[in-house]
Amino acid sequence: MTSIEYVTLEVDDPAAARRFYSSAFGLDGQVRVRDSEAPTAGFRGFTLSLVVSQPADVNALAEAAVDAGATTLKPAARSLWGYGGVVRAPDGTIWQIASSSKKDTGPATRRIDEIVLLLGVADMGGSKRFYVEHGLPVAKSFGSKYVEFDTGSGAVKLALYKRRGLAKLVGVSPDGTGSHRLTVNGDAGPFTDPDGFAWATASETASL
Repeated sequence: MTSIEYVTLEVDDPAAARRFYSSAFGLDGQVRVRDSEAPTAGFRGFTLSLVVSQPADVNALAEAAVDAGATTLKPAARSLWGYGGVVRAPDGTIWQIASSSKKDTGPATRRIDEIVLLLGVADMGGSKRFYVEHGLPVAKSFGSKYVEFDTGSGAVKLALYKRRGLAKLVGVSPDGTGSHRLTVNGDAGPFTDPDGFAWATASETASL
C-alpha cells in the first residue's frame, strides 16, 4: 500500500514559510518547504486540509493562521457537513480547516486529527485509475465528484476532487497557470500524475 510521508511546498522564502507553519499550525514534518522560483499564477490545483474534532479548534487554527500572515478566503462557519473555513498562507498555499462536528465538546486544543491533500483533477475516472495502479486502494468514492484513497498509516491522506469544484469549494477562480509548487513524498517512487502533480521518494527533500 502506498503511503504519503509528507508533502513539500515550493516557496519564494523558505525561512518565512517555516516560521508560518510552525506558528500557525504547529506542523512537525508533515509539511516541508524548499526554495523555488518556478512561475505560478492563480489557482495551483490543490488544497491542504486540517481536520480537527470541534469548531473551537477550527477557530483557533484559523485565527492563528491569520495572526501569522494568512489571508481569509472563507470565514469559519457552519455548513451541512460540519464547520470550517479557508485561508491562504503567505506562500500561496490554500488551507481548509474543518470539523465534522457543529458543537464544541471542550476548550480548543488545536490538535490536528488528519492532514488531507486534495488534488483538483480534470478527469476523475482517469486519475482514479492512475492512483489505483500506483498502489492506492480506494477508500471512498462518490461518482465523478470525489475519491478518497487508503494511504495506510501515512502522515498525509490523499483525495481527488474535480478542479473546478475544488476551486469553488475554497472560494477562488479555477484559472491558474505554471507550477503547482508541490511535491508529494511517499514510498511509491518518482512519477508525475495526469494533472502534472509530481511525486518523489521521501528522502529527496529537506525537512521543515
